[in-house]
Formats: sequence, structure tokens, C-alpha cells
Amino acid sequence: MFEPTATYSPNPHRYDTMTYNRAGNSGLKLPAVSLGFWHNFGDITPFEQMKSLVFTAFDNGITHFDLANNYGPEPGQAEKNCGLLLAKYFKHHRDELIISTKAGYEMWAGPYGDLGSRKYLLASLDQSLERLGLDYVDIFYHHHPDPETPLEETMGALAQAVNSGKALYVGLSNYDGPTMEKAAAMLKELHVPFIINQNKYNILDRTVEHNGLKETAYQLGKGLITFCPLEQGLLTNRYLNGIPADSRIAHDPRFLNDSALTDKLHKQVVDLNNLAAERGQTLAEMSLAWLLHDGKVTSVLAGASKPQQILDNIGALKNTHFTDEELKLIDEIAAR
Repeated sequence: MFEPTATYSPNPHRYDTMTYNRAGNSGLKLPAVSLGFWHNFGDITPFEQMKSLVFTAFDNGITHFDLANNYGPEPGQAEKNCGLLLAKYFKHHRDELIISTKAGYEMWAGPYGDLGSRKYLLASLDQSLERLGLDYVDIFYHHHPDPETPLEETMGALAQAVNSGKALYVGLSNYDGPTMEKAAAMLKELHVPFIINQNKYNILDRTVEHNGLKETAYQLGKGLITFCPLEQGLLTNRYLNGIPADSRIAHDPRFLNDSALTDKLHKQVVDLNNLAAERGQTLAEMSLAWLLHDGKVTSVLAGASKPQQILDNIGALKNTHFTDEELKLIDEIAAR
């Protein structure tokens, strides 16, 4: 059993060195590095490990914890564990935190357990709040577009989430530029504070550059937070010499397995690592810094299995400047 109360005294200097960026033209600031709960907060991770991760994050100015209804394993478990951590250690720090969650992927059986209907989204938000033990989340996302549901219905559900007081802001995840632009127009007409997009983006995956999302978000004054900024660990030094026994590929291959580490990819990673070394950075630091260098990415959303990884991620903020030659070389390596 968990203790009914516990004492946690955060680092009093936690806000001194973190960079905070506005989410587009909104008044909300997010830390340049956010903590994702996609991995390492389900029922296969010890509670003490989860505690050490969130303590390290918050002690170093990471105020944003990002979740979704289906994060686990099992689905919903990450929200439950986050709720336990919030209740036990962050009761007096709720107003210092940004808690976000999402709905869109399958959560329960039958025709109402996924996608973008009003029924599913609002029911899922209620379930998420119960698991989190919160009255509201700061950001509620539609997790992915649903071509089978009218966009007006999905955006209307997001409006209801805000009007009910169960979400302060809304976001869209995995949308492309044209669809996001249509959604933004609807949300503007409904006076809904749509402030941010969450999309996969890293040196090796440039989808948001090609589908219009990155540039459209910037033009419309919407933020962009990027998940998989390290390509699930491939853009680190973890796989330079093969697959370590304690790596994600070896330990939890649900989303990344050994077939991903091709000879071509390995050569790209080695070349990027060499460039990072020339810059005096690790590959992970350079990869995160690259995302933040042009001011169009609000925050990089990185997971972690060890506290040191969080500290390493924050280290990227020491140098986010790139020369034109470095940017050109990164583009060339990524395009091979």
C-alpha cells in the first residue's frame, strides 16, 4: 500500500536554468524539454524508478508531463501511475505543472472506444481525469485524425472539454498541415484556445516538413511539441556498437525492434555522432538542439528510463546554435 501522505521538497533553484517557450502566440509557456510518459510509466516499471524520473525532471525545471489514455502497458496505466505520483508528492505543486493527455486510439471494445466521435472523446477525458485524480488537465489533445468522423464534430468535442472546465487548452496530434488549418479555423470560430500540435519530428523523420504541419503551425501562431526526438533512442550513443542488453530494442520491442537498426541507419547514426563530437556534444544533445534551433519547435518531448538521461537531455540547451555548414551536413546525412 502507498502511504497516504509523503513529503517532497523540490529543488528551490529548479527554474533558474530551464528555458521556457510560449506555445505559439498563447500565454502558456512550456519547458524546452518536456517529460513523456509513453514508455517507462506502465505496469512493467517499478514505482521507485518512476518516482526518480519525475523528481529529477521537476527538480530541473521540467514542468510538463505528457500522457495519453492508452499509454501503458496496460492502456491507462501510465495515467494511473501519474495520478499516484501527483497525489503522493505533488499535491502542493499542481499549479506549477502542465499535465496533458490525449484520446484517439483504441481504449475499450466496441464502436465507441476510439477515433474522434464526441461520445468517445468526452467519455475518454472523464476516464483520464479519474485515473489522474485531477479536476482538469492543462492540455487535451485529439490524438490522431479520424476521416470517418466530421471534423466539426471532433472540434466541437474539444470545445466542450474546455467549456466544461475539464481542459484549459486543446491540442492536435499527428495532423498534417491542411487538416490542422481547417481544424484551427473551426476552433477559432468556437473561441477554443487551440495552442499546440504534437507530432513526430527528428533529424531522421522530416514528415512535418513535407506535409505542411511545421510551417502552417508557425504561420498560424500555434506551438509544436515533438515526440520521438531521439527516434526512440536510435539518435543516441546507445546503438553505435550494436544492441545493448538493457536497451529498448532488447527490453521492450513493442515499438522498436532489431530490424530497425539497418546497416544504412547505423552509418547515418555514426556520421551524425561524429558531427556531434566535433560540436562538443553527444548525439542526443545535438539531436535535441537541432529541433530547437530555429525557434519553430516549442518543446521536445523526451522519455527516459534513467534520471541521467533527463539531465543529458537538458544539456542540449547549452548550445542550440548551428552553422549553415552543420545544418547542410545534417540534412545530407539524413537524406542518404
